[in-house]
Amino acid sequence: MKLGLVTAICEGMSFEEVVDFAAEQGLECLEVACWPPEGAKRRYGGVSHIDVVNLNEERAEQIKEYCKEKNIEISSLAYYPNTMDPDLEKRTYYISHLYKLIDASAMLGVNMITTFVGRDPKKSVSENLELVKDVWPPIITYAEEKGVKIGIENCPMLFTEDEWPGGQNLMTSPANWRKVFEIIDSPNFGINYDPSHFVWQQIDYINPIHEFRKKIFHVHFKDIKVYEDRIKDVGIMAAPLEYMTPKIPGMGDVNWGKYVSALNDIGYDGCTCIEVEDKAFEKNLDAAKKAVALSVKYLRNYVI
Repeated sequence: MKLGLVTAICEGMSFEEVVDFAAEQGLECLEVACWPPEGAKRRYGGVSHIDVVNLNEERAEQIKEYCKEKNIEISSLAYYPNTMDPDLEKRTYYISHLYKLIDASAMLGVNMITTFVGRDPKKSVSENLELVKDVWPPIITYAEEKGVKIGIENCPMLFTEDEWPGGQNLMTSPANWRKVFEIIDSPNFGINYDPSHFVWQQIDYINPIHEFRKKIFHVHFKDIKVYEDRIKDVGIMAAPLEYMTPKIPGMGDVNWGKYVSALNDIGYDGCTCIEVEDKAFEKNLDAAKKAVALSVKYLRNYVI
């Protein structure tokens, strides 16, 4: 396995500066945030370290050469919108940019993008599965033509009031994965596996690694701390941030020995990227860099 970083935490740094920082930390790969130039209003959304809208062959070669010089691999190009947003204008905009990521990923020889499958928060799972049939087949066909794989992260996106009651991502559980994979049976469509989201949903995050071993394209290393005293007060139907908080690896409830062991068991040798969303390290960029350094130090116990 290769250890890397999701670059969204490095807002304000250029692509080259992020690559330099990753190399200094002894990392091997980067999941590069590629949001549109106008960004997004939500937390950790809107960061862009590669401008896929204006990417050309010259710039692509510069990026590839710089990464080669620093021994850093781009694991994927990342963009996490709601591609099944009930607002059709927003949906069209998000999907249009997703196509640009596919083009850029092929141009850069990365051949991977990471995103959400999306969801209409006010519709049932069954209704959203019908939306998947409408929205996603053309995207996957295009990705197949370009030789690009798409890894869907299992984050429910169920944190703010506008995301209730269903959240903004359908692929949040093994049960839903099975249903979506029945609709989209493609070798180019798989999972960006993050154990932390399963922890607070009370879902087993080990056994699905074995069941979906052929579908795990990319991996996130992020932790979650569930506060038992809070959940006893507000219950599981409260907004998740009322009883849990994202943490850097080793400071939450994920059993990293078991998790990485399971990845080893299935022979996963791809990229594992640290995702920092820990509020304790949000004061400034230096604090974010410290979070990365601490995460690397801890995770080198498991990934070397």
